Amino acid sequence: MRIGLGGLLVLGVLSAIFGVDLITPFTGGGSPAPSQSRNRALNDPQEEKMVQFVSFVLDDAQRTWGDVLPRFGSNYRDAKLVLFRDGIRSGCGIAGSATGPFYCPGDEKVYLDLSFFEELDRRFGAPGDFAQAYVITHEIGHHVQNLLGIERRFRQSQRMNPGSANSLSVRMELQADCFAGVWGHSTGQRQILEQGDVEEGLRAAAAIGDDRLQRMGQGYVNPDSFTHGTSQQRVHWFRRGLETGDVRVCDTFNPDQP
Repeated sequence: MRIGLGGLLVLGVLSAIFGVDLITPFTGGGSPAPSQSRNRALNDPQEEKMVQFVSFVLDDAQRTWGDVLPRFGSNYRDAKLVLFRDGIRSGCGIAGSATGPFYCPGDEKVYLDLSFFEELDRRFGAPGDFAQAYVITHEIGHHVQNLLGIERRFRQSQRMNPGSANSLSVRMELQADCFAGVWGHSTGQRQILEQGDVEEGLRAAAAIGDDRLQRMGQGYVNPDSFTHGTSQQRVHWFRRGLETGDVRVCDTFNPDQP
């Protein structure tokens, strides 16, 4: 039976209430993902639905990578989710809302201020569940990079080549986009994509390209200061992961890649 992300969210809530796994029969997956450790800094009942959605996407993405990474000789261990408002102290230092969602390799946690999703919709023009899922799974993509040792090699390269720090950062972020696409591909394979989901994700990738953000913020574009990639690049690499579902196509550090 075909069921979308919204329907799976409802099933997840019902599973928790009745103590019965209602998700697996619809996804074809194995055992349900273990619950994550969460710092619930949010107590607003109006945000509870969003908290549940974020938790569902995180668990589903981690279950997917738990299946994928062993094929490449690496074990997956879950990242933890921290929701916050205004500011937070992480293993990577203090961050405010202006930082946006981020992953800290030092404590292996994904940090999310839910107000970012409101900005994604209202300010950047990228609404929808799958747009939000793209943001979440991009951060899980950074966790995958950490587990594979890519994060460590990236930091070493930045220290050895400080003049290339920004261009290396772009490659790192584009790979996380591609890894987010790998998860997105898995949702299509499990027939839980709804009509318009892919377009929402691609629209979100385009909305937060460095060139678009700089044009919105300062009225001009400075490519030398890019750290995440252009809208075109972000769409390109997210689409590659979406269309192939193959981790091997996500080698953004290959100099022959765009």
